[in-house]
Amino acid sequence: MRALRKTVSRWVLGTLMCISLMSTRVTAEDFITIGTGAVSGLYYPMGTAICRLLNKDRRRHGIRCRAEPSGGSLANLQALREGRLDFAIVQSDWQAQAYHGSPLLSEGVPFSDLRALVSLHSEIFTVVARADAGIASFADLRGKRVNIGNKGSGQRATMEVLMTALEWDLDSFAQVSDLPAESQSAALCAGEFDAMIYVVGHPSASVEDATTACDSVLVPVDDPRLRAIIAASDVYGFAEIPANLYRGNREPVKSFGFAATLVTTRQQGLRVVNALVRTIITDLAALRRAHPGFASLDQQRMVEDFNTAPLHRAARAYFRFEGLLERSSP
Repeated sequence: MRALRKTVSRWVLGTLMCISLMSTRVTAEDFITIGTGAVSGLYYPMGTAICRLLNKDRRRHGIRCRAEPSGGSLANLQALREGRLDFAIVQSDWQAQAYHGSPLLSEGVPFSDLRALVSLHSEIFTVVARADAGIASFADLRGKRVNIGNKGSGQRATMEVLMTALEWDLDSFAQVSDLPAESQSAALCAGEFDAMIYVVGHPSASVEDATTACDSVLVPVDDPRLRAIIAASDVYGFAEIPANLYRGNREPVKSFGFAATLVTTRQQGLRVVNALVRTIITDLAALRRAHPGFASLDQQRMVEDFNTAPLHRAARAYFRFEGLLERSSP
């Protein structure tokens, strides 16, 4: 009987210890947020896919992830700076602008704690216009009704950069709308404006909606002055929207682009960053399958291209260990 009581006591003690350890694991679990963009764009499905892959293995690393829709790149950078987000997906041109300082962000104070992790899918500055609006080039937008995007979005900020370079202002247009990405296609087809500006990876469901629900066309961004701006820039590159992606899109459409990038801050924990970049790189095949726009993701380019802020030290260490980054690289 004494031996039985001892056995039972050991079992109870062991059970209580297991419960205690399980409770400790749950309360110690790291919860992280990734700021994305409008649900109709590619940032939200990208963030959702990354979180799904990370959460799949959370019993091992103890990290739970959630993707949050947002107003876009500038809103994400501001939230990251203020500690309201742990990670964010932002346009690579605004990663550079934030790190070095831009009047459109925190009154020009450089975001020196910003750290890059990986670049993601490519993005192209896209102009979609109603076929009856008489818009055949970017210059034709003057005097028209144009949706340039909501405040806080990267697409609006990039449009404002182009407007400044061309010496345009809001009065250059007959009407300026600031609808977010998820609302602009329906509004274009409803005749609320003549053209919409969109920075997005292709194929895009929103652009497909605009080209199938009404007669609209993709407008080339190929004016000589813009080509000179792009050629002189270290954050933009010439790009084309491939032919036959959308109704009436029988030829490639010239424009310029950059990349979506995943960023955080210098203060972000080493273990969390390591788990995140490890998941992205090792589960890249699954990430490519998450959306047609992610099909061309390439390990080497994700590490080497468009990361204009310094790499977070945990990401840099992991890439060096995997042979994706030279040990002499900064």
